Amino acid sequence: MATAVQTQPIAKLSSADVLRIAQLDAEIAYRSDMKEYRVTLVLMSDGWHVDYDLIDPRLHGGGPHYVIDPTTGDILHKRYEQ
Repeated sequence: MATAVQTQPIAKLSSADVLRIAQLDAEIAYRSDMKEYRVTLVLMSDGWHVDYDLIDPRLHGGGPHYVIDPTTGDILHKRYEQ
């Protein structure tokens, strides 16, 4: 019986590289230094997932969410919550 194994892509870019890519786009889109957000980076099968979530739970809205190609650094998907 064969089982499917989901593998993560080989990342040529470091998490620091990916964070710089996301941070640049987020600062332009939000016109902010993004200090009020908690950032989470996770390498998944479809790329780096970078999520910005508000630190203060009393605030409404949210931050950007990205999927970034682990080899090229291209932003494959982005969603803004404001």
